Amino acid sequence: MTTIAAEGLTLRRGGATLVHDLSLSLGPTGSVAVIGPNGAGKSMTLKMLAGIETPSGGKVRLGDRDLAQLSHKARAQAIGYLPQHFEPHWDLTVEDLVRLGVERADHLPDSAIESAVATFELAALRDRRWSTLSGGERARVLLAMVLAVDPPALLADEPAASLDIRHRIDVVETLVRRAADRLSVVVMHDLDLTFRYFERVIVLDRGQIVADGLARQLIEDERLDAAFGVTFERLKTPHGLLLRAT
Repeated sequence: MTTIAAEGLTLRRGGATLVHDLSLSLGPTGSVAVIGPNGAGKSMTLKMLAGIETPSGGKVRLGDRDLAQLSHKARAQAIGYLPQHFEPHWDLTVEDLVRLGVERADHLPDSAIESAVATFELAALRDRRWSTLSGGERARVLLAMVLAVDPPALLADEPAASLDIRHRIDVVETLVRRAADRLSVVVMHDLDLTFRYFERVIVLDRGQIVADGLARQLIEDERLDAAFGVTFERLKTPHGLLLRAT
């Protein structure tokens, strides 16, 4: 069980402040969506929480430990990170890539590979090389690589953005389902799926948290409209409210 806390995170690049004095606390379980307009600092925040990007100020704590003081192996065992873009150094097959993901955790049996291949419908692709895969197929392979290990905390940057609608729903449901006893933090672009599936929603704008709360409450918050620069109409459906920008 892993808790993650950010304390006053700031990130500066080339004279610009991308994230400013950001603090948040993430429990050991739960599904958390991070949303916001383009350039809000979502991806950089996720990278700092994963220990991939070094903050210009502030710190990240993993439990009671400073994340920056942990070894790469210790961070990898506690936090799985799924990037928005990934390019392997070698043009490996799908099976080789999933196997590499599993081999990061030496306690996992070979059956973990078969389970990941089945979950993400990769059986027909297992001998294909990375260069031959579509964007959606690559996204599914990346998910299999990370989720085969099933880390205590998973940080995913728009993992379903390149998928068709059925696979997009499948991915979101998989990430939310694991949140019963794990932590899933996901940068989301699709607001309908965000508010339909996730428990908690964090809204970023201009490198700061402007709203943070339960999805069922935050969907009616006017700060959501302000962050995206639109007026949302709230439509009642059998699944709850649906946002339509006007």
